[in-house]
Amino acid sequence: MNEIVSTITSFLAKILFFDVFFGQVEGTSVPFLVVWLFFGAIFFTIKMKFVNLRFFRHSLQILMGKYADPHNKGLITPFQSLTTALSATVGLGNIAGVAVAIMIGGAGATFWMIVAGLLNMTLKFTEVTLSLQYRKFLPDGTVMGGGMRYLSEGLKEKGLEGFGKALALVFAFFMIGGAIGGGNIFQVSQSLGAVKGEISFFATYPWAYGVILASITGFVIIGGVRSIAHTTEKIVPLMVLIYLSASLYILIVNYALIPHAISTIISEAFNPTAVTGGMIGVMVQGFKRASFSSEAGIGSAPIAHAPSTVKYPIQQGLVALYEPFIDTVVICTITALVIVTTGVYSGGTPELAALIEAKQGAALTSAAYAMTISWFPTVLAVSVTLFAFSTMISWSYYGERAWTYIFGTRSSIIFKVIFLICIVLSTLVENLGALVDFTDMLFLAMALPNLIGLYILRDNVKNALDEYTQKLKSGELDRELKNK
Repeated sequence: MNEIVSTITSFLAKILFFDVFFGQVEGTSVPFLVVWLFFGAIFFTIKMKFVNLRFFRHSLQILMGKYADPHNKGLITPFQSLTTALSATVGLGNIAGVAVAIMIGGAGATFWMIVAGLLNMTLKFTEVTLSLQYRKFLPDGTVMGGGMRYLSEGLKEKGLEGFGKALALVFAFFMIGGAIGGGNIFQVSQSLGAVKGEISFFATYPWAYGVILASITGFVIIGGVRSIAHTTEKIVPLMVLIYLSASLYILIVNYALIPHAISTIISEAFNPTAVTGGMIGVMVQGFKRASFSSEAGIGSAPIAHAPSTVKYPIQQGLVALYEPFIDTVVICTITALVIVTTGVYSGGTPELAALIEAKQGAALTSAAYAMTISWFPTVLAVSVTLFAFSTMISWSYYGERAWTYIFGTRSSIIFKVIFLICIVLSTLVENLGALVDFTDMLFLAMALPNLIGLYILRDNVKNALDEYTQKLKSGELDRELKNK
């Protein structure tokens, strides 16, 4: 079985990560998937006339409820949709992934991570808008949205029905695998590693951690998207507050080092010394971290936004602009600043050098924080657990929607039970490497069918944005508020 999984994983890796420059850039590889997502982000940012910057303030107004209307169709508020999507993206990548990017690419990777994060805002806007345009309210009261809907129905409108259905099925299959792997098994194993270092009981009885986590997760996800949304709107602000408070404290203590850190980040972005491949090498690390962290272009977040109560699909697309901004531009950047200001990425001690050599990103981040806050590993353990839990409940919903699309509404409980069982099994099986690699590869592969659909349906979003912009400028949206 492991051989079959490894063979499939290797095949997907050759497609997703083959070097588009065919080794012409000395010392580094430029993966196809990173280029695929990055050029998609540039294309849509230009196509939508920098909507990520033009509508930043208006997006906040929507998020704060200015255009809320109880008559709008949907199940959860725009804010709840945002927190549900953020709970899936704000996670271990913000802690461990950023550290790994800086280990490999140096401080300059931070600069390109921010650039990619800003561009990814438009990519997220595009896919979420399409999700609302093609969402469907099912007889059981749930909502079907996301890539499954706009790939099948959107391409059908373009005369590509068979192609659209095939892409939607492939996308749904990839999402189910990604939900069980990256959204479940990986989260459990990583969080357990952090927690058992602080609580010895779980080191002796890891299954107990799995049972507790499965029980709490089951209590939330059995209630459906409303239950998930009510949980995430409380837990996401809390976990972000805990993590950012510790980060800002460290930056305040080390405020004198911040100007040098910023200068290092900018200079290393264009004249890198820590990575082979020169400027392209450091760009790849920054772009990779931003894309994988925010999940922009992957097609997962549109499912969380589909049940939102908005009148215009564009409005929820504008709310989604804040996802890559919060996840990458704010949280990932803060993490990077702490790592750079403390200097741990340079490996000044044998212990730090060993962490860098082993690519232990979470441990390096913990070491950076512990230099100022000695008890931070405990805070990190709490943060990792919250991040893992929030990611799991959102990805359980993503996987369940994909499962429902393939197998029907009545079978959704089957996926939920499988998801919960996998939580416990993740703490019992020691060698999950091959399975995690396989399911992570399925998660990343979602970008292939998803971006094909976005390119084909790009004018749907552009025309809707132009129409909405005209209504905003003419004052029609404000008049609608007065007439409610």
